[in-house]
Amino acid sequence: MVIPPPNVTGALHLGHALMLAIEDAITRWRRMSGHETLWLPGCDHAGIATQSVVEKQIWKTGKLTRHDLGREEFVKTVWKWKEEYGGKINTQFRRMGISVDWDRFAFTMDETRSIAVQEAFVRMYEKGLIYRDTRLVNWSSHLRTALSDLEVDFLDLTGPTKLKVPGHDQNKEYTFGTLTEFSYKIKGTDKELIVATTRLETMLGDVAVAVHPDDPRYKDYIGMELEHPFCPDRKMTVIADPVLVLMEFGTGAVKVTPAHDHNDYKCGKRNNLEFITVFDESGKINHVGGKLFSGMMRFDAREAIYQELDKRGLIKGIKPNPMRLGRCSKSNDIIEPLMKPQWYVNCKNMAERSCEAVRKKELLIIPEQHERTWFDWLENIQDWCISRQLWWGHRIPAYLVTIPGVIDHPDFAKNDHYVCGRTEDEARENASKKFNVPKDQIQLAQDEDVLDTWFSSGLFPFSTMGWPNNNTDDMKAFFPGHLLETGHDIIFFWVARMVMMSLELTDKLPFTTVFLHPMVKDENGAKMSKSKGNVIDPLEVMDGCDLDTLLKKLYESNLS
Repeated sequence: MVIPPPNVTGALHLGHALMLAIEDAITRWRRMSGHETLWLPGCDHAGIATQSVVEKQIWKTGKLTRHDLGREEFVKTVWKWKEEYGGKINTQFRRMGISVDWDRFAFTMDETRSIAVQEAFVRMYEKGLIYRDTRLVNWSSHLRTALSDLEVDFLDLTGPTKLKVPGHDQNKEYTFGTLTEFSYKIKGTDKELIVATTRLETMLGDVAVAVHPDDPRYKDYIGMELEHPFCPDRKMTVIADPVLVLMEFGTGAVKVTPAHDHNDYKCGKRNNLEFITVFDESGKINHVGGKLFSGMMRFDAREAIYQELDKRGLIKGIKPNPMRLGRCSKSNDIIEPLMKPQWYVNCKNMAERSCEAVRKKELLIIPEQHERTWFDWLENIQDWCISRQLWWGHRIPAYLVTIPGVIDHPDFAKNDHYVCGRTEDEARENASKKFNVPKDQIQLAQDEDVLDTWFSSGLFPFSTMGWPNNNTDDMKAFFPGHLLETGHDIIFFWVARMVMMSLELTDKLPFTTVFLHPMVKDENGAKMSKSKGNVIDPLEVMDGCDLDTLLKKLYESNLS
């Protein structure tokens, strides 16, 4: 079996200690029973988490950002940090006495794993499983990267709640959990339509107000033009949309911001509306959002917009509103849906095969109750957004093509203008074939983004055995593996992705049994997390530790 590779972002905690104790017992028992065993150790580069920690550290120590250092220097800094902390994890591994095969230690960004990642991307791209598209993504303005749905935590608010927001004034708290009602005037009349929103700042990107086609209150309004109070040149109309609008909910009129809301996005596609992005990548209002608010951080703009609408007599009320607030699991930033071109994996067929393996009991999940989670997630799977706007990670082996006279102005959002390759030379060769031009006419620019961490860790059961070379001694002797033992919290983050990618790339299951252990939790029922400051180092249990030392470690950490 392979070890679930701990993140290089710091030290092991008691959750890891439980995992290692279980796996060590199983390995020693098998060995004592006369079996040849391989328990393979490793460490994960943990893209967002590691970059986030190092960025906080360089700001704390020198008031520098990664942009001050530049990409090359910043990546060197992260590697230096990794050598220090990766070594710390190995010290803890060894102190706990785990009986792993140290000669096979693997890091998800070492040379062997990097070759496997490139190979996996290229093969999946060539099969049409990886493609580029512009869609609404979960955007963290603080980290300036897209996140997958699994990297978003939800905070349930019962009503008005004050929160600090990363990237905003840290001496200030912003109110969430309210519903603001305001009106749009019908052009050339004294009539108005009242709408309500929990995200008032998005009204800067409104392009329509939707009503139900059967609603007698608004039937005569459909097709009429509206006045946008801050963007007078924008064409806004009243549209009919029976999918978006529930007549009996609220005022029965709904503002539509296709570029900043998942439901509005679908409405925009159905009704052929304009998609207007009003935030930049850092969460500031851009030039399209009106002169009054340009350059403001989004939640400062929320307050300024309220005051301005109130001055004009357009605010109709504000009331408490229970809601779920999406937050970045790494930075606690409030997630902003944003239109961005990204790389995606079509997971449909892989997910079906993964479900079938569990149904046929070719893959056993223990305890069996976790099968339900497996089916719930895989049967409803969305395409996987695999690009991250980070500097630490596996750079995507896709290249934007420029060919004078053929593609003079390549569109970085379009799948058609990219080629893929294990090396730049191979990409150039592929571009030459694809566009039928000589190689020396082709200019290539490699995509700046890196891959989601789970892409490389999804290959871990076979990249550690020498894949893509299927003839290594380890591939012949130890792949597929027998057992995966891990915490039940990463069944879809990691376990499902290993199964999907293994079935796709090797046509075999990566292991035949998944054993999921329970979580070690703190006194409040929260799992151990460095971002919560509730972790306990196994060495502190083994060697003893006084309270002053524990508190000192908290103050030296990256907690606010």
